[in-house]
Amino acid sequence: MTTRMKTYSLSAKDIDKAWHVLDATGQTLGRLSTRVAGLLMGKHKPTFSRHLDMGDFVIVVNAEKVRVTGKKLDDKIYYRHTGHMGGLKETVLGDMLQRQPRRVIELSVRGMLPRNRLSRHLLRHLKVYAGPDHPHEAQVNESRKKEEGRKKAALTLVSRARADSAQPQTKAAAPARAPRKRAAPRATVEAATTQTIAAKGGRRKPKAAETADAGGTDE
Repeated sequence: MTTRMKTYSLSAKDIDKAWHVLDATGQTLGRLSTRVAGLLMGKHKPTFSRHLDMGDFVIVVNAEKVRVTGKKLDDKIYYRHTGHMGGLKETVLGDMLQRQPRRVIELSVRGMLPRNRLSRHLLRHLKVYAGPDHPHEAQVNESRKKEEGRKKAALTLVSRARADSAQPQTKAAAPARAPRKRAAPRATVEAATTQTIAAKGGRRKPKAAETADAGGTDE
């Protein structure tokens, strides 16, 4: 009989969110955005489910110190429209980093997420700050404590498993079987039956007479 494997499906009550702090100092804009997008979606978790909000919170500090390669500071242009005739506005990356450095990272991460309602919800979990300070110290400390507790529990399980495997395994002795009783020979059984009949004062008929009585017909 074959046993069927059950597919594990993550539910909302099993989702555990953590907080990550990333320093953008000297990091390339594209590489940093890729890492942030993966953390927001939860791709670093073995229980990744694309349709669920099971990613973590991400805090990016020192956004103004992010770097780009080549001539992107002058060549990359951000467009926006005021909604009026001729209201198209252009801003190069160099000016955007000076005015709104957090906007640069937010737009880069937004372009790496799926185009759906879930991605708009995930963007709320991204906190970008131009300087080195952020107001989420309490959440970060609590997340670190939970992570340390999980690591200690995992190390305890591993050490127990190693200790159990190191102990010599002794096979349990099989229970002793009772000796089988052999059937008495046929001659012994017939002699015992004859003695029983003689003790009761009766007389046993010969085999030929017993066969004739059993197979005879009435006249």
